[in-house]
Amino acid sequence: MTTGPLFIGCGAGFSGDRTDAAGPVVDTLIARLRERPGARACLMFETLAERTLALAQLRRRDDPSSGYEPLLEDLLEPVLARCLQHGIGIVGNFGAANPPGAARTIRALAKRLGLPSPRIAVVTGDDLSSPQHAALLREHAGPALDSLKVVSANAYLGARPIADAFAAGAQVVVAGRVADPALALGPAMAHFGWRDDDWDRLAGGTMAGHLLECGAQVTGGYFADPGLKDVPDLHVVGFPVVELFEDGSCIVGKAEGTGGMVSLATVKEQLLYEVHDPAAYLTPDVVADVTDASVEAVGGNLVALRGVRGHARPPTLKVNVFHEGGWLAEGEISYAGPRAAERARLAADVLRKRLPSLDARFDIIGVSSVFGDDAGRTPMSLPSPAMRDARMRAAAAHPDKRQAQRLVREVTALYTCGPAAGGGVRTALTARLNNLSCYVPRESVTPAFHLAGEGDL
Repeated sequence: MTTGPLFIGCGAGFSGDRTDAAGPVVDTLIARLRERPGARACLMFETLAERTLALAQLRRRDDPSSGYEPLLEDLLEPVLARCLQHGIGIVGNFGAANPPGAARTIRALAKRLGLPSPRIAVVTGDDLSSPQHAALLREHAGPALDSLKVVSANAYLGARPIADAFAAGAQVVVAGRVADPALALGPAMAHFGWRDDDWDRLAGGTMAGHLLECGAQVTGGYFADPGLKDVPDLHVVGFPVVELFEDGSCIVGKAEGTGGMVSLATVKEQLLYEVHDPAAYLTPDVVADVTDASVEAVGGNLVALRGVRGHARPPTLKVNVFHEGGWLAEGEISYAGPRAAERARLAADVLRKRLPSLDARFDIIGVSSVFGDDAGRTPMSLPSPAMRDARMRAAAAHPDKRQAQRLVREVTALYTCGPAAGGGVRTALTARLNNLSCYVPRESVTPAFHLAGEGDL
């Protein structure tokens, strides 16, 4: 008996993504299930960048009930009832630093909406922050770890615990740090019964997940460049929906009735996005090779991906270790009217002379900012156009909070101590997080899941 396809939609590509994006995706998944008897569907939420998890750990320090995706309820409330009603699985790394807390929130949301309590699985094993893992991290991250105040240490897990959770009957799977493509590969492994060494199929499912994981990037967002790469109705860009087949090939589309586009160009750009080596894209589940893959337009806003190859997974798992990194001070002030850019440069020069002990960076937004650097080599002398307004930005990092605060005070003082007609000062003082990465033996990490009952959460 041939297994029907698996439709996977993406409802978020990062923490803070649009909360109305998942609705049209779920509408499309429901329509596909009606059209294709034997098919299954899943909705994934990718909300966890590298630094996002460390910030979640800090929130959990302040409030042990916190530490999961702040927009969790806003993301799920518009779609939870329809997903449960139509058998659409939900999976997300929205558990962040507190997957059990996220599961509790989802259960409470279902109760508030008058829904039956969903079967929720919680994936564990990624958090290596506890003292019992200190020796492991010290061995593989090196002696630099000894002097650091560690905030979080999390390993990138693969798809297997997600697959096992769905196979055990979970309707919602809550994870913390898993590899982004695993959010699609896990449901695929459960649906198709792929083995852990079905390398070509795993690679195909991984690249399908890679196309989905950044949300609207594959449907015209981040792609658009007017006059060069025009995208229709970008203000209502639709999020992607992939039809995945048993052999690992897939067709990429988007939510019906939405803006944006899926084309050969959007798919190719996303296929290569953040891929350091197209012949060896390393993930916890497989090493994917897209050098012989093909993309083909197969309909309006439909592009097929075939021919992805896979090789044995790496023997190690990547671990991100975030640690306290001092303070970042920032300040901005605007100048308008004749010679605006020149007055902004003078303001920067005043700060430079007032703060000789700070390694500060200065930008004139609109003249020289993006292409500057943090070592003071910003091309501040570039000729400026006849600008009628300019905004000077100053920033400095320092391990001592009091020293960093000096920049904040000096920018504020430019109101009357600086060039003419400055205004609109904004300042910020932020605790910094720094990162180091290492690789640990796969066998030193124990991924697992458990179906959470009422008493477990």
